[in-house]
Amino acid sequence: MNISLENIDKVSAVLTIKMEKADYADRVEKALKDFRKKASMPGFRPGQVPMGLLKKRFGKDITAEEVNKLLGEKLYAYIKDNNLNILGEPLPSEDRQQNIDFDTMEEFSFAFDIALAPDFKAELGAEDTVDYYDIQVDDKMVDGQVNMYAQRAGSYEHVDSYEAKDMVKGLLAELDENGNTKEGGVQVEGAVMLPEYMKNDEQKAIFSGCKVNDVLVFNPHKAYDGHDVEISSLLKIKKEDAPAMTSDFSFQVQEITRFKEAELNQALFDEVFGKDAVSSEEEFRNKIKEVMAEQFVADSDYKFILDVRAYMMNKVGKLEFPDAFLKRFMRVSNADKGEKFVEENYDRSIEELTWHLIKEQLVKAYAIKVEREDMVETAKNITKIQFAQYGMINMPEDVLNNYANEMLKKQDQVESLLNRSVENKLAAALKAVVKLNRKEISVEEFNKLFA
Repeated sequence: MNISLENIDKVSAVLTIKMEKADYADRVEKALKDFRKKASMPGFRPGQVPMGLLKKRFGKDITAEEVNKLLGEKLYAYIKDNNLNILGEPLPSEDRQQNIDFDTMEEFSFAFDIALAPDFKAELGAEDTVDYYDIQVDDKMVDGQVNMYAQRAGSYEHVDSYEAKDMVKGLLAELDENGNTKEGGVQVEGAVMLPEYMKNDEQKAIFSGCKVNDVLVFNPHKAYDGHDVEISSLLKIKKEDAPAMTSDFSFQVQEITRFKEAELNQALFDEVFGKDAVSSEEEFRNKIKEVMAEQFVADSDYKFILDVRAYMMNKVGKLEFPDAFLKRFMRVSNADKGEKFVEENYDRSIEELTWHLIKEQLVKAYAIKVEREDMVETAKNITKIQFAQYGMINMPEDVLNNYANEMLKKQDQVESLLNRSVENKLAAALKAVVKLNRKEISVEEFNKLFA
């Protein structure tokens, strides 16, 4: 077998593999013997079909299969052994590939067009300056988190008189035109309302200062501006019947419930951060600020990598690519999407490919390796941030591990976690190498950077 590589230009080459019968004959013979053990044909016991008959019937197909297997092995072994940094996958040469006929030929020549990655150097050092945004946690943000925790740990209590935002529960009864309970009219026991959210201020005012056992008269149709969904939900009637329900109703107040935020005390501190982690409101607020700042580091690092990307793309400049080959490869890979897809997406794909090659060099330069433990840690950090959005900061380690392991069972998430872990390590490495142009910024201003 003879394998040769001919460079067409700096980024294109043709790899030729010439195969003689001696290269594949033993493989074909073994494949036929293995096939014979399982072969079944009329008139012969399984495993006893004559070899000559098998060769006549199946020799061509088995030869083609074994030649193609050997071809694939040798092709990729050559690429690996010779450290060829190829783009995409080898494609049969449009100009040099001869027709193959397994009926008449015993010697074959296979030619592949291959795309070579451009030769360039991606380097960063202390002379390179990249922006880094330190997201500031202000008192307003801390206040919001404190209120959220106080509300989440709050409770409902029964009270005697109504105030705005209280919930009332009682007996609803439809009235006739004389203000009496309508015979056969709608009645709802245990009806629950939040008068504060009524759309009509006059109807809302009817409930102001009411007490348990008071009987009020209001009009649900007016209270909710004729909104069918809210009226039908309150009166337990069909939505299509709601427009016709314009009667006044009596409401006997049986219960008034008020939500009370939790006090900023040790019980709340322990619930949020664990027992005795903080012991005063000041420590509680400082800890919240610290946690929020830690969470923002991931956002700052993400933006830093985007800025490194832009900086390096500019520093490296426009690279030479084998455009004809890569467009052909895109067409083959997206055969169902047509030529228009290639034309519309080619420039973007080249931009992504350029960054991929730059990042590949940086990862190698700083010896960045990602193990399963790194991906688990990344998954746990993602889970922490997700739980923190709902006020759950002090999540047990076993819960985080379970979530992380579940994420790693899904192949699409594995690739995402791998890329994220690589970029986390890359960000840490580059922050220690380049000169950081640190900029303090508010969350609002930071978010505008992505608008």
